[in-house]
Amino acid sequence: MLQQRTLKSITKAVGVGLHSGQRVELTLRPAQPDTGIVFRRVDLPQPVDIPISALAVTDTRLASTISAGGAKVHTVEHLMSACAGLGIDNLYVDITAEEVPILDGSSASFVFLLQSAGIEMQRAPKRFIRVLKPVEVREGQGENVKWARLEPYHGYRLSFEIEFHHPAVDSTGQSVVFDLGQGNYSRDIARARTFGFTRDVEMMRSNGLALGGGLDNAIVMDDYKMLNSDGLRYDDEFAKHKILDAMGDLYLVGKPLLAAYSAFRSGHAMNNKLLRELLSQQDAYEVVTFEDDRKAPTGFAQPARAW
Repeated sequence: MLQQRTLKSITKAVGVGLHSGQRVELTLRPAQPDTGIVFRRVDLPQPVDIPISALAVTDTRLASTISAGGAKVHTVEHLMSACAGLGIDNLYVDITAEEVPILDGSSASFVFLLQSAGIEMQRAPKRFIRVLKPVEVREGQGENVKWARLEPYHGYRLSFEIEFHHPAVDSTGQSVVFDLGQGNYSRDIARARTFGFTRDVEMMRSNGLALGGGLDNAIVMDDYKMLNSDGLRYDDEFAKHKILDAMGDLYLVGKPLLAAYSAFRSGHAMNNKLLRELLSQQDAYEVVTFEDDRKAPTGFAQPARAW
């Protein structure tokens, strides 16, 4: 039987929120089978649990925000991406502020935290959402078009194409394909950092955003070049970060997908719109388990190894 996974022990991190700039403590704790991933605002007078789901997403401006009972947690996508990449099914995320810490701007620190705690197999079948027919969402026309699509696939493959008219981005790969059965998430995707432009920073900060952002947790570019002295971690780091984000956004559906995802200029809003469109079509998906590990798609049977 392909089993659910949680952590063997508790692990903690301290950092600042990318947009809020607030100090935040994060505690990752094991959870029982079929719990799912649950964020818990422990700083409130009465702690509030926010279980992940596509319908719990209430804001997608520059990040994915989930809400329940009047409580919110912003910027969950990088931690969710790490959970997707390592196959974590059940987890409690205790958090002392309303935004997940940005750490180094990628999901590598979350991968390290999860793997250092150890991954434990549980006596319950791992449940997947298997896509049965193509589902697509699309916005705009001509040069402004953007879209995202899910199609049937025995595994999990993501392909993403970006389009930024900027010298620093144009010189790198504008498209990336990552297959969980053939690649290694920790090695190939997890280290890709979020990125932004100096021309947008002043506008964002005047709106109370990007208050915790800087060269230590983001790739920053002016109109001509990248400002980070340490260069890129991957030749195609920009496109790979969009894959990283998409894996986190899509894992908010609550179960790993068996599907091929493809997107052009998509983002948090469109990724969530795609999940909602999938769930609205009852004939477009089914929930499956694998009693025989050998019948499961490659990439899901073994816990991901370290770098």
